[in-house]
Amino acid sequence: MRFFKTKTILLCLIFFAAVPSHGKITLPPVIGNNMVLQQQTSAALFGKAKPGSRVKIHTSWNGKTVSTSADPQSGKWLAYVQTPAAGGPYDITISDGEKLSLHDVLIGEVWLASGQSNMEMPMKGYVSLPVKDGVRNMLSAKPSRPLRICNIQRNFASAPAGSCGGKWKKNEPGTVAWTSATAYFFADVLQETLDIPVGIIVSSWGGSKIETWLKREVFENNYPDVNLKHLDNKTTVEHPTLEPAMLYNGQIAPLIPYTIKGIIWYQGEQNIREPDRYVNYLQSYAAMMRSDFRSPDASLYVVQIAPYFYEDAPENAVGYFCEAQQKALRQIPHSGYVTTTDIGVYGNIHPPYKREVGERLAWLALYNDYGFKIIEALAPTYKSVEFKEGEAYITMNVSENGLSPVNSQISGFEIAGKDRRFVPAEARLLDGKKNVVRVWSDDIPEPVAVRYCWRNWSVGGLFNNSGIPAGPFRTDDWPQE
Repeated sequence: MRFFKTKTILLCLIFFAAVPSHGKITLPPVIGNNMVLQQQTSAALFGKAKPGSRVKIHTSWNGKTVSTSADPQSGKWLAYVQTPAAGGPYDITISDGEKLSLHDVLIGEVWLASGQSNMEMPMKGYVSLPVKDGVRNMLSAKPSRPLRICNIQRNFASAPAGSCGGKWKKNEPGTVAWTSATAYFFADVLQETLDIPVGIIVSSWGGSKIETWLKREVFENNYPDVNLKHLDNKTTVEHPTLEPAMLYNGQIAPLIPYTIKGIIWYQGEQNIREPDRYVNYLQSYAAMMRSDFRSPDASLYVVQIAPYFYEDAPENAVGYFCEAQQKALRQIPHSGYVTTTDIGVYGNIHPPYKREVGERLAWLALYNDYGFKIIEALAPTYKSVEFKEGEAYITMNVSENGLSPVNSQISGFEIAGKDRRFVPAEARLLDGKKNVVRVWSDDIPEPVAVRYCWRNWSVGGLFNNSGIPAGPFRTDDWPQE
């Protein structure tokens, strides 16, 4: 018996002597094989290693090695590598004594996509809710194309999580099928137009409020009236998509500070009843994301919530909420707004026209970030109104090519007199003017206000010359009833 005990002790000693003294390097989901790093910048690489160890990173595109120290307690490390112009594939070797090699790394443009169900909606669609052209794009996906996707799995936490599920994958049918259709169409247009590698990181969750994508410090510093007790309780949170900071902790914190070019954001349906607060929340979101990802000039492109018949919301909730989105964006530099007044579906809060949304997002990025000024990517916006002889003349901000369609009735307009009773209006482009819409109704002889696509369900018919629709607007300043 003593012999076996001694032998066991000796074997254990031999085993532990053979185990390396360094710890295995672990990486977050956004760092790995097949990833895309932002070109021509100092790109962040980070992870965990043996506490206190020296971590060395070797990049094959320039043959250089940078080093940093892992935290003595947590083992966390962060380093920045200089990236060249777009290209690849390359290799990266990370070592704390034990080497970890990353392969098929591309250098290009990296964007983060986030929001609720209309952003999360995959190319394969939801049950009984298809995506237009979804099957065609799934089947045509080729892994050889330099378009890479990192889908972050659903995850929530009461404190910033150190990891979450997900990894970079190639452009294959099975991957595309489960990727956000909006994000994929956005990346598809960018990659095809720029002809360089493009990476899209998708972190979204259907039914989520903007509050859950904001971190605790945002509320503590700016909105002290918000209850944060759930972040300190040990009990399970029943509705993480509605509670402050829960999805930020679970699905954004593990990605920080990966270097990105910009953010596309499709969210708001869950906040439709509180437009005034959303103005501040969206500004806080932009500032937080730019600070956390250490990209102060990162672009933010926001999608207008689609027209939909909300049974449990005031009939003009969409109009006031879209106004709130636009108010916030006017205060956010490097931002833009994608309009959807023409592609809603009356009985479907998840319209199938995700290609149109993704393309319009991509056109904004190409126009603002990549110098493609030949396209008319900006939606027409309201400038002023003149009331004369029982009619309203709406002047719009639009490019030199003007508004469309000419010689046609334009849907979506309403007009009201002093009694504030709005009725459907006739609307046409004013002859000889590229940016003026004539609006009238025989039922309103003395109009004082005009609204466009202000109801929850409406179909807009006013466009610029590239087919980008005008978003909801109004000429009055009457409060929401």
